[in-house]
Amino acid sequence: MTAENPLQQSDDELLAHLFALDMPLERARAMSSKCLARHDGLRGVISALRAGDFPPDSVGKSWLHTLEVFAEVFSRQLYQGLRRGTVLTSPSETLDYLQHTLRNRRREVFQCLFLDTRHRVICNKELFQGSIDGACVYPRVVAEHALRHNAAAVIVAHNHPSGVAEPSLADQAITRRLKDALALLEIRLLDHFVIGDGTPVSMAARGMI
Repeated sequence: MTAENPLQQSDDELLAHLFALDMPLERARAMSSKCLARHDGLRGVISALRAGDFPPDSVGKSWLHTLEVFAEVFSRQLYQGLRRGTVLTSPSETLDYLQHTLRNRRREVFQCLFLDTRHRVICNKELFQGSIDGACVYPRVVAEHALRHNAAAVIVAHNHPSGVAEPSLADQAITRRLKDALALLEIRLLDHFVIGDGTPVSMAARGMI
């Protein structure tokens, strides 16, 4: 492997760098191509890794540990943008983290960001998990957590494991229920993001909140 700028390397070459920690270069390149094809790209490789479906028996553990470390470093780097006290000034500051944490989940997950009066992050919680096509969301539970953290505003998000980010009728209905329940406590629902394979959907931007 040459010491090229990583930004100029293909996904195949980057992954081969990790495999080469544990095997000869030519085998590393072949294994990289095989795994990217098997898991439909780097995102699929990370998803399979997190789900415990990776690696194949023929792959050693040195590179796997390195990949796990890289994935965790990336996740923590994104999370630092949502740590306590961070002011959220634009949707993009939230979306980078939410896409990383939710996009590759195999089951539907409902996540909440609780904010203070200046829209600074108080905490970030995954409150509900469901099946591949839905999760039961209880506005009362969201409201309880908001009160517990003395939140003045809430941003919620969930993923669609199907990859289609278009809000369903059920998504729209639960958003209205959440908004109404929180409004009774003088807490604002700022947005509800739906995460899929493409561009996430902001229900606030769609006029659905």
